[in-house]
Amino acid sequence: MAKILWSKIDEAPALATYSFYPMVKKFAAAGGVDVELTDISLAGRVLAAMGKAEDELAKLGDVVKTPEGNVIKLPNISASVGQLKDCIAELQGQGHDIPDYPENPANDTEKEIQAKYSTCLGSAVNPVLREGNSDRRAAVAVKNFAQKNPHRLKAVDENSQAYVAHMAGDGDFFSNEQSITCGADAKVTIALNGKELTSIDAIEGEVLDGTFLSVAKLRDFYRKTIEDAKAKGIIWSLHLKATMMKISDPIMFGHGFEIFFEEVFTKYADTFKELGVNPNLGMSDLEKKIAGHAQEAEIKSAFQAVVDADAPRIAMVDSDKGTTNFNASNDIIIDASMPVVIREGGKQWDRTGAADQTIAVIPDSTYGMFHEEMLEDIKANGQYDVTTMGAMQNIGLMAQKAEEYGSHPTTFELAEAGTVTVSAGDKVLMSFECEAGDIWRLARTKDIPIRDWVRLAVERANIEQIPLVFWLDENRAHDAQLIKKLNAYLPEHKTDGLDIKVMRVADATKFTNAEIRKGNNVIAATGNVLRDHLTDMYPILELGTSAKMLSIVPLIAGGGLFETGAGGSAPKHVDQFLETGHLRWDSLGEFLALAESLRMINQKNPNAKLEALTAGLDEANQGYLDNNKAPGRKVGQPDNKASHFFVAQYWANALAKSDNAEVAAKFAPVAEALTANESKIMDELMAVEGKAQDVGGYFHPDDTKATAAMRPSATLNSIIDSI
Repeated sequence: MAKILWSKIDEAPALATYSFYPMVKKFAAAGGVDVELTDISLAGRVLAAMGKAEDELAKLGDVVKTPEGNVIKLPNISASVGQLKDCIAELQGQGHDIPDYPENPANDTEKEIQAKYSTCLGSAVNPVLREGNSDRRAAVAVKNFAQKNPHRLKAVDENSQAYVAHMAGDGDFFSNEQSITCGADAKVTIALNGKELTSIDAIEGEVLDGTFLSVAKLRDFYRKTIEDAKAKGIIWSLHLKATMMKISDPIMFGHGFEIFFEEVFTKYADTFKELGVNPNLGMSDLEKKIAGHAQEAEIKSAFQAVVDADAPRIAMVDSDKGTTNFNASNDIIIDASMPVVIREGGKQWDRTGAADQTIAVIPDSTYGMFHEEMLEDIKANGQYDVTTMGAMQNIGLMAQKAEEYGSHPTTFELAEAGTVTVSAGDKVLMSFECEAGDIWRLARTKDIPIRDWVRLAVERANIEQIPLVFWLDENRAHDAQLIKKLNAYLPEHKTDGLDIKVMRVADATKFTNAEIRKGNNVIAATGNVLRDHLTDMYPILELGTSAKMLSIVPLIAGGGLFETGAGGSAPKHVDQFLETGHLRWDSLGEFLALAESLRMINQKNPNAKLEALTAGLDEANQGYLDNNKAPGRKVGQPDNKASHFFVAQYWANALAKSDNAEVAAKFAPVAEALTANESKIMDELMAVEGKAQDVGGYFHPDDTKATAAMRPSATLNSIIDSI
């Protein structure tokens, strides 16, 4: 029996799984497919790290390296230290015997505990599972629906002062980058002033990049942007990705926090040192550290005085709750926050809830240049027309941990000034002169993923017959190495008649935007980090959300990883659900991923029943869109649970009419029962709207309680369970 592994993860998509998974398992079995849950949630990974549970992520890491690997991966928490500590506390409260996370380990035992827990931080899941490159695009039906039912993009103010600020190559990662291609397998050592920091086993053909960000220049950059926001009277907003860049970006966040409240941090430096305050963890952690201290009220008053001065105004994560940009590093996720800035016409919200022009601060120009062009484009040309705009498809280089900036053990906050060397034996491959506190990192990109990336991009261009743009800048060290490989590998593929371009980020953005405004489609072949930025930005403009994108990872070994969209808004969805019983998470990504997963199985081993099952799901997905059954945002509207019911109903109806007699006979009574009982089922589902829910935990829900909360219709449950 063919098998699909369905990931059990976190927050809103995890709650949705309690409702949808029982349906999936019953329907798929009719096509000879077993769907099995596998726990790679943050809580599951924490328990595994402490030896209290099986390491399901490690098992999945083996599965994706096999030809039979077929995984549906929902969005997981890319944990910050704050989230990790909260998760540990919740598990301890549930009776799990695990230690606290030692922020500042004082002995070898605490260092060992910290090292184990650190495996759960950041995008720990993605590097393990992504044994293939990324193919992300909007399904035709989704794109058509979005054009017929356009969401609203806000107009840009006349003479808008909003802009994106980045370090423009002055001391940032982009400007300091060096890159080499390994000529042979070698042990490569990274050292600071001759003292080894770590070593790696590099392989022939692998691209190694070393770079650093000057913290002194970063702090000067922050000061200048804060002063400019103050002078212009507009909002100052910081955009990083501490969830994925788990080493570098929390540090960059901490420096921003310190500079914005520089007088406060200077005045209370001794107190903060005494209490172990770490600015990298944000205001929420600082408030916990000062709680009960004699100076608590005085310190809070000092921070509030800066905020009250409104000079400049701070962007808010949640104006209603008073949560600022500095609450926690994981609150500001650039690929979720910057599309909102563009969607809102260059604006963010202040503490009164008013939207106003912003200086969007993105220190590293590596991808700051992309967001700069996006904002300048709408300032020059106005907002996009959702009813006519074309689509950006993305082929992303990410296999085998390609370009994993910050999510690996080769990023360091330098303890002292001096020379960082990258050496193979006695040969120095790269050398950097740095200051204490600078952020140094090395990234790796193996040759096999690069070859596969080129193949996948050309394959998609041949299918679509639209321009293919490799976003590569010959003036960037890493990109120059990739351009050499691109030129070597392109002749291996059928490129006759294709429009293939190689363009630096700013020019690629301008070209893509011009084509999209004409209603044309474009393929962007990018590296891993830009993939993240593009595949949230453009879908949010085109479709209203990136969760509706097809996200397929054709695995190098021959299997498939099917990702189901972004989870950046998932925490707010959970809050609403716990307060009101209303879950507005849209599971369209799961519906689309399941169809592609089933299709792959059938392509490898044709099966008439499975073919009928897949065709039926395609029809159900189209019906879901055509009948606008996405969850409503407000309490009292049909939510995620209702959307699952309608997909099941549409799917059963399609199967009842199937040419496959066995499938039709099996699902005819199911379709009849779901249709005949629609009113009763909807009444049962809607009866919980407005009622607080207890699922037994945020990070580690109680399965019985969560199932009861997400499957409140006894009638629907009975019909599904009887299939």
